[in-house]
Amino acid sequence: MRGKCESLEKMFTVFGVEVEVYTACVLFVAYLVRGISGFGSGLIAIPLLALVHPITLVVPLIVTLDFLGSLSQSIRNRELIKWAEILPLLPFTIIGCIVALYLFKTADIDLLTNSMAIFIIVFSVYQLLPLPSLKGSRIWACPAGLVGGLIGTLFGTGGPFYMIYLSVRGIDKSELRASFAAYFGIDGGIRILGFLSIGLIGVFELKTLLFWLPPAALGLFIGGKIHTDIPPKTFKYFISLLLVFSGYRLLTR
Repeated sequence: MRGKCESLEKMFTVFGVEVEVYTACVLFVAYLVRGISGFGSGLIAIPLLALVHPITLVVPLIVTLDFLGSLSQSIRNRELIKWAEILPLLPFTIIGCIVALYLFKTADIDLLTNSMAIFIIVFSVYQLLPLPSLKGSRIWACPAGLVGGLIGTLFGTGGPFYMIYLSVRGIDKSELRASFAAYFGIDGGIRILGFLSIGLIGVFELKTLLFWLPPAALGLFIGGKIHTDIPPKTFKYFISLLLVFSGYRLLTR
């Protein structure tokens, strides 16, 4: 009996190591993508990490890592930030975050995970479609802020909605990247305060964050160095296909 227990303990120890290696690889790739494209870390990391970790752990920690990454990027490019374009998003984002925090405390975790998987698949398929570029007024800050705050707090993936808003405003590519980083830092700070208020970030989560930080930082650094070497269209297709697969795996886990 003792031999069986030792064998079982060894199996779980090996599995634990494998999970940590898998987690580190996912974080590195996700933040490599963020370093290259300026966003997308949550879209990759959260569905893949949710396969081996609870979503209530994954979302707050990825939001925290995104906040730290956005902070460093926005400080480096602060002269390019278009504050007049991003501040209209703020009140609507706060409303979306408040609604999401309520759902986090009341909704079924499996329902949240399956909803995230469907959202990921729909967004990824949308990314693959040859849709024309759009232009729009600041009124788009209302739906973009609301949905970005809601989806971002629930699933840590609100970035695409802010990026869509900034894209339809037609600002310069460099200004768009800097403005997105600045606003994602503000948005992340709001969500972190929300997670702290309902007890989703505590001592255990902070200890876990210390192990997740190095691979994420390394991926972000390398991605920032190579972001001009990959054709944008090829990169978008690769990421979209990866996300479709990760959404499928979440639905069938």
